[in-house]
Amino acid sequence: MRLVQITIPAGKREAVLGALDDEGIDYVVSDETSGREYTAVVSFPLPTNALEPVLDELRDVGIDDDAYTVVVDANTVISRRFEQLQEKYAEEEDEDRIAREELTTKARDLAPSLPIYALMTIISAVIATAGLLLDSPAVVVGSMVIAPLIGPAMTANVGTVVDDHDLFVRGVKLQVFGLGLAIASATVFALFVRYANVIPPLADVTTVGQVRERVAPDFLSLVVALGAGAAGVLSLTSGVSTALVGVMIAVALIPPAATVGIGIAWGQPLVSLGSTVLVLVNVLSINLAVLVGLWYQGYRPEHWFREGNARSATVTRIGVLVLSILVLSAFLGGVTLDSFQRATTESDIREGVEGAVESPLRVLSVEVEYTNTAIFQEPRRVVVTVGLPPDTPQPTLADRLDAVADAAAGRDVVTEIHYVTVERAA
Repeated sequence: MRLVQITIPAGKREAVLGALDDEGIDYVVSDETSGREYTAVVSFPLPTNALEPVLDELRDVGIDDDAYTVVVDANTVISRRFEQLQEKYAEEEDEDRIAREELTTKARDLAPSLPIYALMTIISAVIATAGLLLDSPAVVVGSMVIAPLIGPAMTANVGTVVDDHDLFVRGVKLQVFGLGLAIASATVFALFVRYANVIPPLADVTTVGQVRERVAPDFLSLVVALGAGAAGVLSLTSGVSTALVGVMIAVALIPPAATVGIGIAWGQPLVSLGSTVLVLVNVLSINLAVLVGLWYQGYRPEHWFREGNARSATVTRIGVLVLSILVLSAFLGGVTLDSFQRATTESDIREGVEGAVESPLRVLSVEVEYTNTAIFQEPRRVVVTVGLPPDTPQPTLADRLDAVADAAAGRDVVTEIHYVTVERAA
């Protein structure tokens, strides 16, 4: 529920009060004596979903944009007419949808001042970098909690649908600045960690599990980002807290941005390439989900003659976002295909090896090692462990299993056979 207070311009009192009476709204009118431009102040309660249509109707009868309007939360309203008003708008509008005016105000509030935004981004990126290098999921999650990245994404897209160019530009600039600052902060901190020997020397950062997860993004990364954006727009338009959703959006942005910095610091361009693609795909997908969600929920500019501009800008920006995501999806598709091919190759090698080893011998394990690259790896070594019953002569399987592994891998691989004596109790 909302409590609204509006100043009534001179000569518009009867029209405004008549509109409120027609809607069945209880109100209180007070005389305004501070100036001649406005003669009264009217206060009235409204259901949340009735705020936008009622304010639009009051503008039609003479309330201009310069009128002093205050909207605050109301905890309780006891009135039979108010209950009837709730029932009326419950049938016509989404009960939890906040008004356009509240949406715009909330989006502005979500984008903090530049110094605070920059400082929180730096702290978040540094903590995320530390968590990645320590291979600590708990520390990485902690970095997401303080990341302030949800605000700019919401601000830019609210600015698009309500045709507020300044709001849109501010949101875009903060997103670009925030991600650039996160990468730069992560790079500087990772360089310090590497050369100050804060952690044991790492020849290859992809051996760290938390880093490796952000290096080779696949199509599931797209689902995560779209889901984060959809959750963000639902929390924003329903007026509930965006804190938890902000963590979800930070999941998609801060750890990959920190991984870009780690790749730069360790001089591993493929690490930076994969994580950069992940950052770009995630930020574009989040913005796409938010923009489509806001437009779908019916948010439009305040004045009807600006709706055409907003529609054109929305369609254009959705097209740009979709096209950009499709271009980057070629990389995601390559990684997904590479993962599928690796899994298929491992399965073929394992089946071939097991089929080539005859009883009483038994294959205990088959391990496939890959080329030392961050993405698009190829098998280079196969280690087979074969179990032998006691007193069984050691066979010669290397050439046979090497041929099987080469055929399954489609390339020449090194094959090693380890023999282990296995004794079973009766």
